[in-house]
Amino acid sequence: MKDANFIKKMNLKKGAFTKQSKKAKMTVPEFTKEVINNPTKYSSTTKKRAVLARTFDDMRRGRGKGIH
Repeated sequence: MKDANFIKKMNLKKGAFTKQSKKAKMTVPEFTKEVINNPTKYSSTTKKRAVLARTFDDMRRGRGKGIH
């Protein structure tokens, strides 16, 4: 079984993805879709942040995959 507190153990830069989305003049969900749909335009760090944002959104909403 996976560790239930894995998020607490992660080394996250809080607000980094939000800052990127604001710089791109988009909301976090819009920027998440943009990055996931156009992965070649963004760095690997940004892609990982987008996937994490989608995962957190799924957890918050209590559903399966994705910001659709």
